[in-house]
Amino acid sequence: MSRITTRRGALGLVGLTGLALAGCGTSGSEDLAEQARSGEDKGYVSGTGVITQLSDAERGDPLDLDFTLLSGESASLAQWRPRIVVINLWYAACPPCRVEAPDLNATYEELGDQVEFLGVNVRDQAGTAESFVRRFEVPYPVMLDSDGSMVSLLSGVLPPQATPSTVVLDATGRAAARVVGAVTRSTLTGLVEDALAE
Repeated sequence: MSRITTRRGALGLVGLTGLALAGCGTSGSEDLAEQARSGEDKGYVSGTGVITQLSDAERGDPLDLDFTLLSGESASLAQWRPRIVVINLWYAACPPCRVEAPDLNATYEELGDQVEFLGVNVRDQAGTAESFVRRFEVPYPVMLDSDGSMVSLLSGVLPPQATPSTVVLDATGRAAARVVGAVTRSTLTGLVEDALAE
């Protein structure tokens, strides 16, 4: 069983989608954000990710969750602090999830000695998730979010049904940045380096 401890009362993320988006003032970005909010039935967010960075004052309290990895090991977000944590939500049949997989892998290979990565499969059974992990040679830990506990934990940060999505937690476990839609290596590297520099 997963245990969620959320203290988002003062998270400062209400209306997060209305915050200024770094480098994302084009109508295409607005369309992507609207697509994520709309909950369209296709089940994924297409296009390049919409980036939001949060100031220190906007981050609120740490996000905590205990979970079981696909490998069977137990882990928690709290045990990974004070390292930066990158959480990526995906599922196997999501086309943009497959597109971003090599960039996530490359970023992990570059920064994995400084940062924890966690893949969160939001839809599949274990066999399907394991097949994806093998096919794309995912080098970082993966969990199945069968009960929706991670999606629930991130509900104050991400719009509903926003897959793929990536959240960067700072050294204290607070949401420092998010990407709704597929993330690129350069974007994720920049967000992680910003968090490391704090």
